[in-house]
Amino acid sequence: MPALNEAETLAVCINKAQQFLTRENILGEILIADNGSCDGSQAIAESHGARVIEVPMRGYGAALMAGIQASLGQFVIMGDADDSYDFNNLSFFMKKLRDGNDLVVGNRFQGGIKQGAMPWLNKYVGNPILSFLGKMFFKSPVSDFHCGLRGFKREAMQKLNLQAKGMEFASEMIIKATLQQLKITEVPTVLSPDGRTRRPHLRPWRDGWRHLRLLLLLSPRWLFLYPGIALIFSGMILILLLLQGPLKLGKCYFDIHTMLFAGMFIIVGLQAVYFSVFSKVIGIFQMKLPQRKSIIHFLKHFTLEKGLLVGLTLILFGGFGSVYTFLFWKSHEFGILIPSEVMRILIPSVTCLIAGMQVAFASFFMNILTLHYSIHVDQYEN
Repeated sequence: MPALNEAETLAVCINKAQQFLTRENILGEILIADNGSCDGSQAIAESHGARVIEVPMRGYGAALMAGIQASLGQFVIMGDADDSYDFNNLSFFMKKLRDGNDLVVGNRFQGGIKQGAMPWLNKYVGNPILSFLGKMFFKSPVSDFHCGLRGFKREAMQKLNLQAKGMEFASEMIIKATLQQLKITEVPTVLSPDGRTRRPHLRPWRDGWRHLRLLLLLSPRWLFLYPGIALIFSGMILILLLLQGPLKLGKCYFDIHTMLFAGMFIIVGLQAVYFSVFSKVIGIFQMKLPQRKSIIHFLKHFTLEKGLLVGLTLILFGGFGSVYTFLFWKSHEFGILIPSEVMRILIPSVTCLIAGMQVAFASFFMNILTLHYSIHVDQYEN
């Protein structure tokens, strides 16, 4: 149990956990990861037979990581020390763990959320949306990403390289367990109003953003790749439609001004696609995330030389178009030109020039990454 000033409820939680261990004849311990309590929580825990470890680094995730590291059992069940979860009713968690699951997560929406146990914003907006995004981004089987009552195999959890220090630790555990293809399941869990008179440590907007930020940071596809591809294709389609002249849709005319934005879409989209590749490489070789065949295939076949060739080709196209517009201007004695005629060639040309330079520089940076991480793709083919 992570604890920070839980003197009002800690004894109740410990007693319930002890009753469960005794009733189920389980050899276990109750471990309190204290995060700097100043209300006597440590003495209360020790007087009720729990083992207390001090965790100087503040944060929900920091306390849990220290507790997991200090725990001695084969299985670990974690839960908040505010009496919102019933530690006397953990039989389903133990059964699922003994059946071979690596991670068992409580589902409060299946088990029931009692009146006043969860703020309206969290219940109907924050938790459902973030859990939905987690399932969509990572194809996770978990429908309640933020339930604080969980059981897991200690050895399996220690291999996940968990790093989040705050409330987003709850999401990180599920995401990395899913990416590592651990066996995960859910059990219905009842959430009751906590027994504290003070305000909870949870800050909905700040913690919600930190959860969303983590989802995006651990999914370069949704953060960079898919938006980047959408921008590139939409930009290319717009430029091709506008090359011949203005486009009329109803009463609206789309011309070179729209083409300018289309060029921006292509440039930003290309940059986003490369960011997705950079992020994936760093995630695999620095954060120990699972490698995918797609990224290994890309690293093997898209060499520095091929990247430079693509970049040079784009630069040449852009250069030809730029020279053409310069000669066109010269033929008019460097006088005033009709913008709709010149910019229709110049905008795609400048777009190609910028995109070509982006591809060339990005190819060099990718080669730097492969050298830095000493990546030899042949060993990852299988």
